[in-house]
Amino acid sequence: MKFPILALCTVLFATSCSSTKNNTGNLPKDISERPADENSKMYEAAQLDKIKASLETEIAKEKCSDASQWTFAPMGSKACGGPQLYIAYPKKSETVILQKINDYTEKVKAFNEKYKVMSDCMMIMPPSSIKCVDGKAELVNS
Repeated sequence: MKFPILALCTVLFATSCSSTKNNTGNLPKDISERPADENSKMYEAAQLDKIKASLETEIAKEKCSDASQWTFAPMGSKACGGPQLYIAYPKKSETVILQKINDYTEKVKAFNEKYKVMSDCMMIMPPSSIKCVDGKAELVNS
């Protein structure tokens, strides 16, 4: 009696393992795999954040040892006008970096107009200078 039960269990075990399918058709998709709604405000804001982070990462790769080799530019756009912030970048990369800053700023302006964004309308004053601290450029406000 033990042998037929053992044989039956072995056969059932072997067939259950070989017939397992990866059937994920009925399961909900992970949010990271869902298609993005490219017309949504959240999606566009996330795209702007990615552009900004990419630009900041590119600039951060450069070590700051001589502040005279760095400059700054306004970046982004408040709904009321004026920049969201100022960003320091190395002068040697000025043509490439400025183009990316200007592209980002234009996209922020379009976003603000499209979604009728409100802001605090406080003017962001340009920094007075740049200093190098631990290999990173820092803006100095007076």
